[in-house]
Amino acid sequence: MKVTVDVDCTPEEARRLMGLPDLTEVHAAYIEKLRSAISEGIGPDYLTDMMKSWGPMGESAFGMWKTMFEQMPGQKK
Repeated sequence: MKVTVDVDCTPEEARRLMGLPDLTEVHAAYIEKLRSAISEGIGPDYLTDMMKSWGPMGESAFGMWKTMFEQMPGQKK
């Protein structure tokens, strides 16, 4: 037997139905921080911190990213 249920709801209603937290404020703060970083210019230090926060990476993988960012035109070593 196969039963199909169609639910017509907005993403907000689906989030509430499943009991997921409302991350609207967190998302807005993250977007604002990204916008300010872009308008101020992104440097190697910012990119390094961003790559560290994206997930667990081994030292060799992090070294590869660091080398790549250091080789960007106009970056001081």
